[in-house]
Formats: sequence, structure tokens, C-alpha cells
Amino acid sequence: MPLNSDLHSETQRLPRIGEKAPFFKGQSTQGEITLDDYKNDWVILFAHPADFTPVCTSEFVALQNQYSEFQDLGVKLVGLSVDSLASHVAWLNSIEESFDVQIEFPLISDANKVISETYGMLAPESNNTESSRAVFIIDDDAVVRAMIYYPMTTGRNIDELLRVTRAMKTSDETGDNTPANWKKGDNLLAAPPETLEDAKKRMKDSNYDYKNCYYCEKDDEQSSKKFYNPFLYNN
Repeated sequence: MPLNSDLHSETQRLPRIGEKAPFFKGQSTQGEITLDDYKNDWVILFAHPADFTPVCTSEFVALQNQYSEFQDLGVKLVGLSVDSLASHVAWLNSIEESFDVQIEFPLISDANKVISETYGMLAPESNNTESSRAVFIIDDDAVVRAMIYYPMTTGRNIDELLRVTRAMKTSDETGDNTPANWKKGDNLLAAPPETLEDAKKRMKDSNYDYKNCYYCEKDDEQSSKKFYNPFLYNN
């Protein structure tokens, strides 16, 4: 059916994990910024539905309160909504006055919705008049590594944004995986063996807490420091 074809085509235009992040350029509370400004940096591009709203305000305060943790992790923050730049400036000033918190990261005004449409950030709940509560984690090669969407009513968990970013960077550094609820310092999981010989070797390898050939825990500090990133490829 033509309708299904249109929907499929629209879906395919949205960014996907493992693909290059679409280029963006916009005016922000810190001047014009583009994706190219973040070459060699990890960046979290996140959208919020509207300025001067309670959930969004709580998120910005929480992000700023943990801003130093993102800096220590080598991650830049970039906010976005379809509100005007004047609205952004007034809102951030209001946050500083009400909460004694000065927002240090840029907030893009996407009033023409170009970035929101490119990244699939417009919220169906608002008939596409507002940006959704979306998060895109982009690595230092401008590859989309994670996407998270939250409902309009629910604020984001800042600890989880830090956790998932730290987990991906750890996997890149070690070649290992991170289990459920992993946090820094917890054991890692060895990637599944690729050959029968590798599977048998694991039974005798003292570096592993061996459960079976496909589930082997490794101490974070003892994990091999080989570099492996399945998302690093030329598009």
C-alpha cells in the first residue's frame, strides 16, 4: 500500500545506531554551533518539549548539577527545542534566578524544526509542534551510538545517561561487553567466542570467571586493552 511505503520511507530517513549522525547547524545560547564543532568529542544531543515547563526545568537543573561528570567522561552536552532563542535565554535566566544554577552547555533554537525533523525528534503527542524528550549519544567519529526516547511526562535519568555512555566507551577500550545494570568497576562480559577452539580455551583461562563458554566475566582492571569498535567504518 502507498501509505505503508511512505511510512517505511520516512522511518528509513531517521538516524539509526551505527550510522553517521546527520549534520546539524543552529543558533544557540552560546552562538552558532554545528556538529563539526564536536569532532573528536563524544556529544549528547538531547531535545526537550518546551521552555518554562516543570519536567524540562528539572532535567536542566539535574544535568548542570552533574555537568562535571560529563566533562570528566569527555562528553559534551547540547540541548535543543523548537522554542525561540529569546525564550531560551529568558528560561535559562529564570533557572539561574530560581535554582541558583547557571547552565553551562549550549541550547539550540530549532524554531524552523530542521534539526528536529532530521533527527526524528518531533513529538506525535503535540501533533509535531514540539520536540520530543529524545537523546542521541554520538561518538568521537560522529557515529550514532545510542538513542533514547522518553514520554512527555517523564524526566530523564541523568545517571543512566552517564552509565550507558561510560559503558560504551569501556567496551570500545576493552573489546568486552557490559552486563545488565553495569557500572564503573563492575565485572565485564567477554564477547561470545567465535570458534570452538576459543570456547574450549576459556575453560582453562584464569582471567575469566567461567560460567559457560558464552558467559564469562572478566575483572574490569584485568580486561585486555585491545581496541575494538564495531561502529567505526566508512559510510
